[in-house]
Amino acid sequence: MTAAALADALVARDLSSVEVTQAHLDRIAAVDTDVHAFLHVNESALAVAQAVDARRAAGDALGPLAGVPVAIKDVLCTQDMPTTSGSRILEGWVPPYDATVVARLRQAGMVPLGKTNMDEFAMGSSTEFSAYGPTRNPWDLDRIPGGSGGGSAAAVAAYEAPVALGSDTGGSIRQPGAVTGTVGVKPTYGGVSRYGAIALASSLDQVGPVSRTVLDAALVHDVIGGHDPRDSTSLTDAWPSFADAARSGLQDGTLAGVRIGVVKELGGDGFQAGVTQRFTETVALLESAGATVVEIDAPSFAYAISAYYLILPAEASSNLAKFDSVRFGMRVTPAAGGTVEDVMAATREAGFGPEVKRRIILGTYALSAGYYDAYYGSAQKVRTLVQRDFDRAFEQVDLLASPSAPTTAFPLGEKIDDPLAMYLNDLTTIPANLAGIPGMSIPMGLAPEDGLPTGVQLMAPARQDARLYRYGAALERLLEDSWGRTLISQVPDLDETQQSAAEEGVI
Repeated sequence: MTAAALADALVARDLSSVEVTQAHLDRIAAVDTDVHAFLHVNESALAVAQAVDARRAAGDALGPLAGVPVAIKDVLCTQDMPTTSGSRILEGWVPPYDATVVARLRQAGMVPLGKTNMDEFAMGSSTEFSAYGPTRNPWDLDRIPGGSGGGSAAAVAAYEAPVALGSDTGGSIRQPGAVTGTVGVKPTYGGVSRYGAIALASSLDQVGPVSRTVLDAALVHDVIGGHDPRDSTSLTDAWPSFADAARSGLQDGTLAGVRIGVVKELGGDGFQAGVTQRFTETVALLESAGATVVEIDAPSFAYAISAYYLILPAEASSNLAKFDSVRFGMRVTPAAGGTVEDVMAATREAGFGPEVKRRIILGTYALSAGYYDAYYGSAQKVRTLVQRDFDRAFEQVDLLASPSAPTTAFPLGEKIDDPLAMYLNDLTTIPANLAGIPGMSIPMGLAPEDGLPTGVQLMAPARQDARLYRYGAALERLLEDSWGRTLISQVPDLDETQQSAAEEGVI
């Protein structure tokens, strides 16, 4: 059941939160040994569910999603569960406070199921860089679920959770959504609080929802969004109901009069044929529903990925300096003893994985004396050009569209030793982060050559998240009508998938 359907059943007393939560805990117990979406399962989940049921029985006013379970990416601080950010350097660390978005989930009566796996400190596109082992794609256990938030996407795709939270620095919600057949949303920068989200790149990070439908994502966004005085980058805007916008799109079902731009630079060479085919079909669907589709030229987008992989490592090297063995987290003391610097070096050597070390080195170099202007400064200038390309585009169109990822899910291990090939997975999603605009990935069908999910990305101007939900929901309905049913309902039975993989020696 979707989160919206579960919420309706809970309000009608057809189901209790304890029953719903237990069903998801049972599912986690049944399949997560193979999927490995979770790093920690909440031991208090049933107690929280029981408390929600008691409040509902007492007639208390509850939020629309009260009693609905939710999974939480392990980059978000939780005061009752470990928060490791997928790294050994934080193994076992339990924060003294909740991230704002987690606190808002609790206030809304949602039931945290646990913490989901991720690439270490959100650095990766495949969830293979987790210090605790990779997550597997429920569609094919021999393939990646995307990253860095592959755990949240896989949990939703495998029916281990109806909805989840992720974080998106360069596509870490949308790219996993594309390859797992789920919906992933990166809100406008500043629209959702980053307080309590372990920072990777502070000017790029954004927390957002992962779900099986656009409406479910909107319902979660309504819970977690809004101004937070503890986050200096938080917008003070009064946001409309995103759930109402999604319902409007579902009821109306038309895109008449909507202008949609297809970004020339976010397609073409290097894109898998099946992804391109499904995107072409999706564009035709948009036109059949009354949308006007035009090609948009955004020349600066060709340099976006290069700029991103200077800005992100630079900010990461600064943010990760706090993991120094002194204040919290792992501490490794050399056998021969030594100074604080020796302990710090030994701790960071043992605690950080190879991708984290690689990006710290890149970032430190880009910020070093004599190179700052040539690298970090130049990258920020490119970022401004990307923002101007978006501004010009949105003078012509209401939304922009592209594939959410250039390929379907690739096999585990295929790109782990090729950083440049791994980085190119974020080709289509990075520009939205550089500009701070909202983006959404919606399943657009299975690629004909491998039968794996593909995703279409919609992007809207900053602060126009409601527009994204309204027309995203309308497109979702068109796509579902085209396929005859929701894409996620076609995920293979995991029992059969496990048996097949075991026979082939995959697991």
